[in-house]
Amino acid sequence: MPVTTLDPKTALIVVDLQRGIVELPLAHSVADVVERATTLVRAFRAHGLPVVLVNVAGTPAGRTDAGAVRATFPDGWTDLIPELDQQPDDILVTKHTRSAFTGTRLEEHLRALDVSQVVIAGIATSSGVESTARDAHEHGFHVTLPADAMTDRTTARHEHSFAEVFPRIAETGTTKDVLDVLALGRRA
Repeated sequence: MPVTTLDPKTALIVVDLQRGIVELPLAHSVADVVERATTLVRAFRAHGLPVVLVNVAGTPAGRTDAGAVRATFPDGWTDLIPELDQQPDDILVTKHTRSAFTGTRLEEHLRALDVSQVVIAGIATSSGVESTARDAHEHGFHVTLPADAMTDRTTARHEHSFAEVFPRIAETGTTKDVLDVLALGRRA
């Protein structure tokens, strides 16, 4: 379904486009995901809308069936990719969980800017993006998710999020849909 409306104060949240993540084997072309995400970053900045750049630098301490939790990462693993062209006005969030809202001050930053909607892009669809989208929805933000500006470790995980989870918490579409709404100024 195409994106039809963005609130006047919509923020872009880019999840985990960092060196250690983009180097993993992923289901979709990382170059394409990065290109679309950075196109969104440039468009949001051009419209004077907030941009949130998120990286992950740890994991929760709880045990899982997946095995040991990695506590340390190689040098540079958490570095945001240079294509994001970090700017002084960007909101930077370092998380230690899947969601960019948990244990951070992201909600407070967005509320201080009167943000009522978020567009979320990044990696991984079923993990960092989905957890951030779920929390944004539960905090009362309108959520928009451009399917082509994110990817996951497997196509099945990516598709599951879009088929089963996202329709219940967000409006979905493409990067072009979001850019078209921004260009036309169709805001609620």
